[in-house]
Amino acid sequence: MLYTPEERRRRDASPWTLVQGVLAPIQFLVFFVSLILIIRYFLTGEGLWVANLSIVLKTLTLYAIMITGSIWEKDVFGKYLFARMFFWEDVFSMAVLTLHTAYLLALGLDLLSPTPLLLLALAAYATYVINAGQFLWKLRMARRDAEMHAVSLEAAQ
Repeated sequence: MLYTPEERRRRDASPWTLVQGVLAPIQFLVFFVSLILIIRYFLTGEGLWVANLSIVLKTLTLYAIMITGSIWEKDVFGKYLFARMFFWEDVFSMAVLTLHTAYLLALGLDLLSPTPLLLLALAAYATYVINAGQFLWKLRMARRDAEMHAVSLEAAQ
């Protein structure tokens, strides 16, 4: 069982559950468009400014989902980060945040030329994809858990 009955109740009652459900696909869409813009730059040498802007937007959506996700985790599990159920996802999220933040610093302080800067963004994106996969797997497991819980409730009646 992924959630205790009380955690499930708090999850379903939290307004942050909906916020996470809305922000996750938005962040993925921004990621996907940004990835295309980065690839376009590498293939053509054009559009560096729009690729960088898209990475900044992706990073801002990441911050938004991480902050609201922490609030959600507090609502459901009583901890802002590293709750039992999401411990390893949160650990990996720190790597995702670190790489995205390093990109912002490198861009803002002009520490890297375009190619290494965009390679740093791609490294951040690779960690994001892994982390998103972790969360999608957990969502799938939670849905299975909910289905089994519903079946057991029906059987008890």
